[in-house]
Parts: sequence; C-alpha cells; structure tokens
Amino acid sequence: MHQLTLAEIARGLADKKFSSEELTKVLLARIAQLDPQLNSFISLTEDLALQQAKAADARRANGESGALLGAPIAHKDLFCTQGIRTSCGSKMLDNFKAPYDATVVAKLAAAGAVTLGKTNMDEFAMGSANESSYYGAVKNPWNLEHVPGGSSGGSAAAVAARLLPAATGTDTGGSIRQPAALTNLTGLKPTYGRVSRWGMIAYASSLDQGGPLARTAEDCAILLQGMAGFDPQDSTSIDEPVPDYSASLNGSLQGLRIGVPKEYFSAGLDSRIAELIHNSVKELEKLGAVVKEISLPNMQHAIPAYYVIAPAEASSNLSRFDGVRFGYRCEDPKNLIDLYKRSRGEGFGPEVQRRIMVGAYALSAGYYDAYYLKAQKIRRLIKNDFMAAFNEVDIILGPTTPNPAWKLGAKNSDPVAAYLEDVYTITANLAGLPGLSMPAGFVDGLPVGVQLLAPYFQEGRLLNVAHQYQLNTDWHTRTPTGF
Repeated sequence: MHQLTLAEIARGLADKKFSSEELTKVLLARIAQLDPQLNSFISLTEDLALQQAKAADARRANGESGALLGAPIAHKDLFCTQGIRTSCGSKMLDNFKAPYDATVVAKLAAAGAVTLGKTNMDEFAMGSANESSYYGAVKNPWNLEHVPGGSSGGSAAAVAARLLPAATGTDTGGSIRQPAALTNLTGLKPTYGRVSRWGMIAYASSLDQGGPLARTAEDCAILLQGMAGFDPQDSTSIDEPVPDYSASLNGSLQGLRIGVPKEYFSAGLDSRIAELIHNSVKELEKLGAVVKEISLPNMQHAIPAYYVIAPAEASSNLSRFDGVRFGYRCEDPKNLIDLYKRSRGEGFGPEVQRRIMVGAYALSAGYYDAYYLKAQKIRRLIKNDFMAAFNEVDIILGPTTPNPAWKLGAKNSDPVAAYLEDVYTITANLAGLPGLSMPAGFVDGLPVGVQLLAPYFQEGRLLNVAHQYQLNTDWHTRTPTGF
C-alpha cells in the first residue's frame, strides 16, 4: 500500500480494495518503523488520523466521493492545526498548540484528507537544508548522510521514503521546489495569493506560499485542488476561479514554446546537471514543444535582493515572539527587557537570529533606502524580465538547483554557500510566479530536478507539462533503497 500514489489511493478507495482506516494503520506503522532514520516528523497525530480515516470511510459508505476523501497526508509544521503542537521547527514554539486550523488544513480536512502528523522543517522556514530545526536535521532517504533540502525537507523526505503519498509544504525562496529536486519528487509553488496564508506562520509575508509535494504531477494536481482558492481572511489571497487541475493534465504539448534562459548555464551549475536538463529539453521537444534561448538579465541580482527583503520581513514578523503572550519564556527574568532578550536569545536558533539581525539592519533609519528600497526596485526589474520573456514563450525551463544534495554539515560554516543553492528558485518568489520542480535524473546516485516556471495562475500548464513528461520518463518512479 505504501507505494500507491494519491491517484491510485483514490481509485483503490473508490473500488473498495481497502479502507482509509486500513491504509492509515499501515502508514502509521511504517512511520513508526522507518522515521527514526529520517527524523522527518516532529509530531504524529495517530488518534486524529484514525478518527478522520473512520469518518472518511463512513462518508464513502454514504455515497460521497472525492480524490482526497480518505487520503493520508501530513502538514509542514508551520500550518496551524487546532489542539496540536505547531512548532515551526523552533524551541520558541515547542509548547504552542494552535487554537485554530489554518485555512489549508481546514480545506483539506473538509475534503476528507487524513492528517498523519506534522513534518520537520528548518526553523521558521529559514534554511536550504533542513539542518536548522530545533528537533534535529532531517536525512535524505536517497543517502542518509546527505541533506533533503529545505525548508520543507521533512515533508519531502517523508514522501520520498514512501511514508505517505503527499504532504504540504511552503515556498519562500524555493522551499518546496528545492527539496523536491533533492529527493526525487514533484513539488509545486503556486502563484502568490493562489493558496491562503491564513494560519500559516509567516517567515516573509510577500514571498511565502503554500503548495503540494508528491511523487507525480497528477498527485500535485489533486492536492493543489484541495488547497487553492480565495480566502477572505487572507488580505493577499486572490479572488480568482480555481480550474480543474486534473482535467488539463492530458493536453498536447504540440507547439508549446519553452524558453531556456542562457543565464542559468553559468559556471556555478554542475555540468552533469546541465546535461540532464538538456536531456529533459530533448524529451519535451519529442512531445512537440518548441525550444528557444531567452535572457533574464537581472537574475544575477536575485540572491542579494532576496536576502535583504526576506530577512527584513522576517525581522518584522518574528518580533511578536517576545516571551509574553505565547511560546517560549526564559526562566526568572529580572525585568521586562531581560524577559525579551533572554526569551528571544534562548528561543531562536543561530540561523533565525542571523536573519533577524540582517533584516533589522536593512530596515533601520540610516539604511532603509540603501538596502530594502533598492532591493524592492531590483525585485521589480526581475518581474519585468519575466513579463518580457512570457511575451515570447509559454514556460521557462532550467535546473532547480545548481548541485545535488550535499552532505549534512558541509555548508554549516558558510551560510552564503547554502544561500546560493536557491539561485534558480528565488526569482519566482520575488516575481510571485508559479514554479514546479520535477525529477530529471541522478548524479552520483542523488536525484536532480528540472524547474518549470509559468505566467501568473498557469499552474495547470505546469502540471500538464510535468505530467506529459512523466508519462514518457520513469525518473519519478524510482524509490530510494531501503524504503
């Protein structure tokens, strides 16, 4: 059962080959057996899962149907889940039980999805490796000595190891797509505003976006269908109709215009990954796509702009964690200032503290214009580059990451080296565009992803291209040894 995709689970439940309760018990036992190697979960919700599974079976017995009805999933541990610890991978929120469900959690629960638990993540979603979590690093199931990518690495590792068929993640600068690439999954970052951020604990509010992680584009379409939609509780949610993503999967790619930016193939890209990307292009050409070289001239400025904007927003968002209302509080504070200083100093890890300090500096009176305002202007130039490119092509294709997964601890002494692993993904967040990573091959036994970007609200186009590619390749079907 653990090898079944979401789509196969939906068919199996509809055909009464197994019940949701049976499937849930199998997967919970598998998590208990295998997750100690991976550390992909922070919290397991066995009682809730079995309760939801029984309810889903009862709904099916009463004639209800639905692709997610009875399907087991997990949530990245920054989606508030009522009565369950929502830690954000941080000591600061280790004792926080959310008093309400995030919109994404509520929507998926209403669709009948079964929540198996909350997955491990970089602390407050800050990281590219899933090594900054208070609960310890997550291991990559393809090689337990390597990182799974971050910050949604717990969700990615759990799905890649077949502990469950799909999971939610969030993407602020590549945090769905990058771990998807490093663990051989399909991961989708929707258009900014397509999925509600209400109840999703914020890192950088103008960049964060929730999305699905699964093994196939077909499964991502199913999960996105349950997540997407307008939410009046989220002021950045877009009131745009949600199409049937599964219905567009089988469209022809004949005449599809694919742009390949020349800036992607620079000295920083592993030559073996470059070769796999070119192989993916050839595969899509066989399916009728037309490929041309394009340019994104301001891409070189994306990393510095992102690492001003994101920390600036983080420093503002994380100011609420002060030891007063909820979360971690230091022992025996001498006064209010001591309470603030020690609660935050003891509650936040080094990476979070680093980004808060960078952000506070960039927003300070003497440096706002020189850093934050300048970064926002660069952000606009990057968006303009994409708008110009999409006048010529339908999608943009390139590598998801410049390198395969690196060894645990290899970049801990050089944060900038880790930041550079997001060089291809952060532009989509800066521009608010949808992006998808899909499996494209292996380097030294480690997975590699190819990234697709599309115009606003064209998630269906990305899923269509990825699905057609996956019908003609088998990279996404490979399973890590031992899982």
